[in-house]
Amino acid sequence: MDVNIIGAGLVGLTTAVELAHHGYSVRVIDPAPASGATHHAGGMLAPAAEVVYQQDPLFPLMQKSGQWYPELMQVLAAHTELDTGYRTDGTLVVAADRADSQHLAELMDYQNTHGMEVSKLTVRQARRAEPALSPAVTGAVEIPGDHQVFPRLTARAALDALQNLGAEIIRERATRIAAGTVYTTTGCYPASQVVLANGLGANDIDGVLAAADVDKHEGANHDGDNHNNDHDSAGLSQASHPFQLRPVYGEVLQLRCPEHLQPLCNRVIRGFVEDRPIYIIPRDDGRITIGATSREDHRAGPPASSVYDLLRDAIRIVPGIEECEFLEATTGARPGTPNDLPYLGRVNANLVVSTGYFRHGILLSALAARITRELIAGKTADELSADISACAPLRDAR
Repeated sequence: MDVNIIGAGLVGLTTAVELAHHGYSVRVIDPAPASGATHHAGGMLAPAAEVVYQQDPLFPLMQKSGQWYPELMQVLAAHTELDTGYRTDGTLVVAADRADSQHLAELMDYQNTHGMEVSKLTVRQARRAEPALSPAVTGAVEIPGDHQVFPRLTARAALDALQNLGAEIIRERATRIAAGTVYTTTGCYPASQVVLANGLGANDIDGVLAAADVDKHEGANHDGDNHNNDHDSAGLSQASHPFQLRPVYGEVLQLRCPEHLQPLCNRVIRGFVEDRPIYIIPRDDGRITIGATSREDHRAGPPASSVYDLLRDAIRIVPGIEECEFLEATTGARPGTPNDLPYLGRVNANLVVSTGYFRHGILLSALAARITRELIAGKTADELSADISACAPLRDAR
């Protein structure tokens, strides 16, 4: 086997498809594929709408991944007939009151300064494009390059594509890695390379620091393997935790729009309601996905307050949501890092790390897949399609 991939969220699955599509033999190891953050994700491909102030190193990665997404969807389509929920209708962002409108204007200026395509609309233009918008909204911008997938469908399609490509799916929990071999609770699986892409689960994998430390002591020099972290071999020897991943929880609601109102809206509608973010995502099957909460209080289920807040704010933006059938509320835990940049890069001759994508895991899956494939192929840091120097995988080892 050429590559073991630990983790079957969308990052791991799309990386596996990318590698298998380019001729590598691939094994994916995960006890419950697509059941973690991917299952609960909204699926917005929003390199412009999801910018956060002072996270400049992340912007070019988000933009490149957005540009590469159509190619990733073409690769998937070449190996499966299942739908991915990929839609390119664009995004509207609206403001609920005057203060929100000022926030929106300042954000648009910031986005334009960083080369993002964002255009101001009048409220009349916005309501002409999306008649279900409340007449009370006070401002709107259009982002044609921000698209969407339905992650549950995309993951299902990726699993089908992997089966058609002859990849192996091992439904076991990985516990340790060593020289390309992955050890699970019930067996071991050798390969030439390991890709660690199991989100928060990367905290529980033994052998990462040992492998990196051995390579450094032996004087290995693997170009492109992110030796630009701040830890020398002695520092790694003293460290016990290679990553500082934390769970950031968020709720997502699923509703069904009644047939007589379909489609309630035609594109993703994001908004600010008294400075609280909200997003409303229409699906092809009449479903509506609502989300935008973010909390670090370690409550694993959806608090009633979060469900209430999401419904209240969504109805204020699109009143017709009151007519929709409530289907479910779920909570996902996203893997955050101290500076919210992912851990992405080569650790040693046998190990590539690809985790910590926080709120951008679905969007950045195209970047993760391409960069990991290039690292597996032996490309140096200067030869990669994107500069990932800010994403050194062991930068927070301690």
